[in-house]
Amino acid sequence: VGKENGKESVKETPVDPVLIEYYLRNYPEIFKDVKPRSSTPGQINQSGFEHMNDEVTSEIELMSFQGEQAVLNREIAIPKPVSDQELVLPEPKFEENRESRPGVLNRPLDAFGQPEQEADESNVNLFDYPLSVQPFDATNGFAGPSGVSTTENQESAHFVPMEDRWRNGFPEWDRYKREFPDGVDYPFKKGAWYDPYNQNVIKGDYPIYGQHLFLNVTAEAETTQEYRQVPVGTSGFESTRDPFSEKFFGNPDQYFTTNFFKLSVDLFHGNAGFKPVDLQMRLTPVFNFNYLDANELAVVNPDVRRGTTREDNFLALQEYFIETKLADLSPNYDFMSLRVGNQPFMSDFRGFIFSDTNRGARLFGTRLSNRDQFNAVIYDNVEKDTNSGLNTFDDRHQNVLIMNYYRQDFIFPGYTGQMSFHYNNDQPSFKYDENNFLARPDPAGVYQPHRVESYYMGFAGQGHIGKINVSNAFYWVVGRDSRNPIAGKSQEINAKMAAVELSYDRDWIRFRSSFFYASGDSDANDHNAEGFDSILDNPNFAGGEFSYWQRQNLQLFGVGLVQRQSLVPDLRSSKNQGQSNFVNPGLILFNLGMDFEITPKLRAITNANYLLFDRTEVLETFTFQDDISHRIGTDLSLGLEYRPLLNDNIVFEGGFASLIPSGGLRDLYGEYDPFVAKKSAQPELDNLYSMFAKMAFVF
Repeated sequence: VGKENGKESVKETPVDPVLIEYYLRNYPEIFKDVKPRSSTPGQINQSGFEHMNDEVTSEIELMSFQGEQAVLNREIAIPKPVSDQELVLPEPKFEENRESRPGVLNRPLDAFGQPEQEADESNVNLFDYPLSVQPFDATNGFAGPSGVSTTENQESAHFVPMEDRWRNGFPEWDRYKREFPDGVDYPFKKGAWYDPYNQNVIKGDYPIYGQHLFLNVTAEAETTQEYRQVPVGTSGFESTRDPFSEKFFGNPDQYFTTNFFKLSVDLFHGNAGFKPVDLQMRLTPVFNFNYLDANELAVVNPDVRRGTTREDNFLALQEYFIETKLADLSPNYDFMSLRVGNQPFMSDFRGFIFSDTNRGARLFGTRLSNRDQFNAVIYDNVEKDTNSGLNTFDDRHQNVLIMNYYRQDFIFPGYTGQMSFHYNNDQPSFKYDENNFLARPDPAGVYQPHRVESYYMGFAGQGHIGKINVSNAFYWVVGRDSRNPIAGKSQEINAKMAAVELSYDRDWIRFRSSFFYASGDSDANDHNAEGFDSILDNPNFAGGEFSYWQRQNLQLFGVGLVQRQSLVPDLRSSKNQGQSNFVNPGLILFNLGMDFEITPKLRAITNANYLLFDRTEVLETFTFQDDISHRIGTDLSLGLEYRPLLNDNIVFEGGFASLIPSGGLRDLYGEYDPFVAKKSAQPELDNLYSMFAKMAFVF
């Protein structure tokens, strides 16, 4: 309280109970006239001084000390000083009484006294102290040399600049004293250049230059050994392998092996896995070696002089593209990027319409914190090598446009919906494949180059609704075929496809049920093509690669009743090199299956498919045969997948499948014998089998 312009003024100061305690202990005379205003405890008032009854007072809550404990028990009022001088309290000097509080409350370093004050570095000559560098600890992984140039010099003996933030090392530490055993997930295990499991500079874990440029090198070897039985003609017009062969269909046994060796070099600029890359370039050369051994002539080549075996190899630059981020669409890492070059793309969840690696440009990105994804892809397809399926540099004269949009948690949490549009413009061309078989146009009916234009509109979904896993798809295709080979005239395309899979997980078993429908054409001689066909499919559905029907190519008079790695019986010459054919019998498929997670490393996949033709009129026209049954047969399969390292770096797969033919397949491939009563009325066809083993090694 003091004087200001001849009047008393109040200087408001927050009250600290610790200061009150200090002054009570050391200067009790200041409070000798203090009288209690109330005996009711209250909260400490830290609002400063207040006026009371014409006296400038401060209401505070006082700590009175009873023994060694402080108890809030009364309010006091500090009266106004008698003199006009401002009340000045001595500067507090705290002396802690260490004996009055438990030792656990003492600071750990109190016993050593106050720390020495460091000298002001502004007054220190740095040359009087050598610039010592801390020992540099190695990183846990194989980091390689740093690509970060030094821009900051050391200015103090207390701090050493470390500008490469990716290569800060760790001291040697064997946590469990087991000397880092092989094959065990062990902390702080040191990496090597040949080790893809721990951090490695050539696997994109450390930048090769600067802070944001990474290199990822992937090497893969995949080998497949396959034994199969497929209906094969004896080629009796020219010659047969076995003399006196009288059967129209000969020995079905074949052995096939295909081996891929890939090396992918991926250079990208970004922040590793923390956000989408800003710039990416990839090169993937692939070498393939394949071999086929058949037991009939004219299988490996229409020239019977070529024998029954074929050996082939091919080297391709399967992937080459550059990708750049065009824009950030939100603060939540939503982006839009452009990728140009040979690149892989699958247009829906299961690969029903298009799944391929080809030459094109793709605009893609995310929205709404990655809840939505979108793609717009245009392909100018290149020709495929016949026996390996790899890309060449020759133009295919086919253009494909694909646009799709994904929405996560669509209607149901955990369910993703997708709308899509496909456009296929397969231009007129004439092509013999590498084995001298006619690929375009299809060797069926009218051999005349023709254009196929088709438009696909569809909806697909994947996820779960409650406890039920759901995968579904529906497509409607319209368009025009300028001259269909089987019909021999132009066709207006109007066909449909539907698929649904429901599954339920219980402990280590998944129970599955599937249905697939592809509409068939009811009349090959009209102008309406109602049989459904894809662009370039590779479906993972109803058994996928383990299913006999999907894995094998069943030839029928120069075309395939069904293509390898396809579901639809489309009667086209080749999935890779032929044109879509919408004059086909269609398919109805019912599936039951179970997947068993036997161990974390071993998985079993079982499937039973019942197959029917949707329509048989096209087959009757094509084969000049009446009353072909709708029933194809039953496809039973068992697949095993073994991952010894609990990842995809080493994978062993094996499968066994059998197709038990019914009336429709017997009508097409069965044996008639007019001299045997049983075979004269009903053709006979033995069960068809296939088995394969595949090994994949990835670095």
